Amino acid sequence: MSEHQPKTTSLANRPGAEPNQRTRGSKHVEAKVAPGLYLVATPIGHAQDLTLRARDLLGRVDAVACEDTRVTAKLLTLHGIRAPLLPYHEHNAERMRPLLLERLRAGEAIALVSDAGTPLISDPGYRLVREAVAEGLPVTSLPGASAVLTALTLSGLPPNRFLFAGFMPVKAAARRAAFAELTSVPATLVWFETGPRLAASLGDAADILGDRPAAVARELTKLHEEVRRGRLRALAQHYAAAGEPKGEIVVVAAPPLPAPAADADEVEGRLRLALQTASVREAAAIVAAATGLPRRQIYARALALKREPGGSP
Repeated sequence: MSEHQPKTTSLANRPGAEPNQRTRGSKHVEAKVAPGLYLVATPIGHAQDLTLRARDLLGRVDAVACEDTRVTAKLLTLHGIRAPLLPYHEHNAERMRPLLLERLRAGEAIALVSDAGTPLISDPGYRLVREAVAEGLPVTSLPGASAVLTALTLSGLPPNRFLFAGFMPVKAAARRAAFAELTSVPATLVWFETGPRLAASLGDAADILGDRPAAVARELTKLHEEVRRGRLRALAQHYAAAGEPKGEIVVVAAPPLPAPAADADEVEGRLRLALQTASVREAAAIVAAATGLPRRQIYARALALKREPGGSP
């Protein structure tokens, strides 16, 4: 390495990172795992989706940090893996993070897993990785299952550009505000949702984003996998009537479509209607999404209407 090359903390090409066995005489001896933090993707449903590399490494690290030791223990047992487990979740992260970093400094190899899928994606781990990187400790990733990418590819919607929005807020007002921020994003939108909130979330999305093509994916890779496709409004009506679905849920919504130019009377009519139930900012976002006009322009007109005598309260 020349003195001008940047230093890296990747484990991927370091001796000992390979899963192969080394031969000593006639006996096979497992290669020692290189020290560092390994981000290991786990199955999102089907246990056989654990990669060969992940299966090999999880049995040879000094410890596996996981959200729920019971969930991870079950997975490891299915694959015949024995490894020390350490709980690392949102409730104990502040206490456990310094302990994990101390062990990494001491030269241990530690795997970080979530209950399902790729670590850090709406799961604990970001701060641990950030602090390990800041200290120059080796960090690498063993890629694998991801609910985001699985749902995106099954949705039938454009996958070439997408935005993952995580979980939508619990409260309706905050959720609608979150959708308002996404109205003009020129990409397919992906977010996580829970069964009890799914119908309301889809309805809010239809109101704010417009009635876009969408897909609801749940129980991915499991026996009862379901991908329901349709427009947001129809999907909201379906789940409102059918009741809350079970399982992990991913929603995918198409990018905004170019809207035909709206005349001033149409814009004003839409704004007056939206202002009956929404704030100025929210009404502007709704109308901007529906008409394709600049949100700033719509907001200014909405503010003027609000200030008129007899305007919406």
